[in-house]
Amino acid sequence: MSIIHRGAAGKRKRQSTSAMASVSPTSAGELLRSLRSEAEYSEELNESLIYLTAEPGSEAEPEASEASCVRRRPRGVVSATAPPQSQQLSQAELRPCSLLMLPFAIIPLSHRSVLFSTVKEPSVEAKEGQRRVSARARRCVLSVRDGDMLGPTGWLRHRSRPRPRGDVPVKPSRTTADESTDQKMGEQQQSQQRQGKKRVAVIGAGPSGAITLDALVKEHAFDVIRVFERREAAGGCWIGDTAPPPTLRDFTSLAARTADPPIPLPPSLPLQTAPLDPAQYPRFSESSIYPYLETNVDAIPMSFELEPFPSTTTEWSRGHYGDSTPFRPWTAVRQYVQDVAALHPDYVEYGVTVERASKVGDEWELVLRKGGCEVDTWWAERFDALVVASGHYHVPYIPPIDGLEEYEASRPGSVIHSKHFRGRELYAGRRVVVVGASVSAADIAFDLAPHCTVFAIMVGRTFNAYFGGGAFEHPRITQCVTIDRIDPKSRTVYLQDGTEIPQVDHIIFGTGYSWSLPFLPQIKPRNNRVPGLWQHIVHQDDPSLLFVGAVGAGLTFKIFEWQAVYVARLLAGRSKPLPSREEMEEWEEERVKVKGDGPGFSLVSPDFEAYFELLRELATEGRTAEGVGRKLPVFRREWHRAFSEGHELRKGMWSRVNALAVQELQKTTKL
Repeated sequence: MSIIHRGAAGKRKRQSTSAMASVSPTSAGELLRSLRSEAEYSEELNESLIYLTAEPGSEAEPEASEASCVRRRPRGVVSATAPPQSQQLSQAELRPCSLLMLPFAIIPLSHRSVLFSTVKEPSVEAKEGQRRVSARARRCVLSVRDGDMLGPTGWLRHRSRPRPRGDVPVKPSRTTADESTDQKMGEQQQSQQRQGKKRVAVIGAGPSGAITLDALVKEHAFDVIRVFERREAAGGCWIGDTAPPPTLRDFTSLAARTADPPIPLPPSLPLQTAPLDPAQYPRFSESSIYPYLETNVDAIPMSFELEPFPSTTTEWSRGHYGDSTPFRPWTAVRQYVQDVAALHPDYVEYGVTVERASKVGDEWELVLRKGGCEVDTWWAERFDALVVASGHYHVPYIPPIDGLEEYEASRPGSVIHSKHFRGRELYAGRRVVVVGASVSAADIAFDLAPHCTVFAIMVGRTFNAYFGGGAFEHPRITQCVTIDRIDPKSRTVYLQDGTEIPQVDHIIFGTGYSWSLPFLPQIKPRNNRVPGLWQHIVHQDDPSLLFVGAVGAGLTFKIFEWQAVYVARLLAGRSKPLPSREEMEEWEEERVKVKGDGPGFSLVSPDFEAYFELLRELATEGRTAEGVGRKLPVFRREWHRAFSEGHELRKGMWSRVNALAVQELQKTTKL
């Protein structure tokens, strides 16, 4: 087998004596693994290209009907790489699909030569505390044996991640394809192979996932760090959408908090299947953003310690709160989270969903799915620890109401959850019922009031503890008691006090979200919280399963950071020892007595300072921390003061606008 190496200048060099030329792999995947350890690197190249050639009439000529052509482009741009000029293919011969994290196209092997492009292999150099990633790559021309294919396993084995320190490519995480190799190795050899190596997977690249990634990287203690984000970019619930939201269905499961169950897995891995049908398996990954949404929390408590929050403000915000307004447009939050994630871009896989996480021996096996236009690609990887940072604001909760599903079926799109609200324009001049008494319902009802007739249903009659009910005091909002039933034919909403609201055009639910962990079916949320978490972070049954962000509202970004640093220190072996299982259980039992066994259990408020200082102490910030990792300062009470003052600003704005609206109505009445 001959291997031709192309240098930066594009000159062909036959490597007749190199280790690469001497290998005789039985598959293209093995060939890539050999290249990984043996190939020469060229600093001048931006990406690596591999030509797989088969000489007509030779023993190496493939008989397979098709092979893959892969090309990775910056920022995820999908493009098929053309073969050498002598073997150009027409656009009709390129069929775009998706293979793992990379775009690719199918090319008939009758063309005898297929161009592959591998992922950049970066190395990381630490200089003056800043991390600089330099891409290294190579080009080779190699022969393929009869019938060889570069499938998902081959690419996955070749794909690597930068090491937090040094200049050695990181070994890839384990896949199910490694099982055959493991069977040949004795238990002692496997133990020696894994000794001193730590592989950590993080689910989610929203605010909690982004800061967790940074905390893990800065520990300089892990061989593999992989973040899996199912959306196309970082940001979590702040990412925003341009496509219309889906219509709601199966109101029974939404009310029962079971609307996001685990999906069936393929019989074997790796495998390519037809794309997942979103109508059959809704995943609720769409954003809850509308175009003019702004934060309702001061920028100070929304910022991480080392990353200043953008100062971007809108004309509307400055007009209502002054030039020093502490609130930011949602686009600023999205950019902020994406900037944090972009500090370590080579660790994050976008468009990849973790469909299942289960323990196999001492390892976590993750079943992963990369969605595509024509196929979904499934495979598995293994890790030593799993950090869940997927958030809990994506599966809407809608209370059970007689006649609601029939009402929606008769007029699709007439019932939405606040996460699907996309602006006031659709509702101008309509009769709208807004259900809920907390933040989302208050914002939407207040936003709609000048433009349509709003009936606000006070579910439970308990307003948000931070914001109160001032938004619902707008003179064009009619406050009502709980809904009893709905007549879909007459579009009449009947209330529990006997009142009727006829000819309702839309019903908007601002009734919160349901905890959902479809990838962890062994973990059952209870009363809309995750039971078994010590300090809202460490799972009592298995300390290698950790959560970041499993808390209620209040100083959340900073809580995410403190939790993330503690998780990183714990996994690096540099935190205080964990308490016993019995002590963890006792902590949960005592907290249930005080906070209850529901969503209130996860509320850190009002004990912010105690919780922050506890995490700081657990992360050993009270003494020398060996000079690495993110530093956690002492809790500053001005964070909470800014948090509270932001609420007062918002309540003051509602009061002023409501007073002006009353005056306008009085003028209209006199006329």
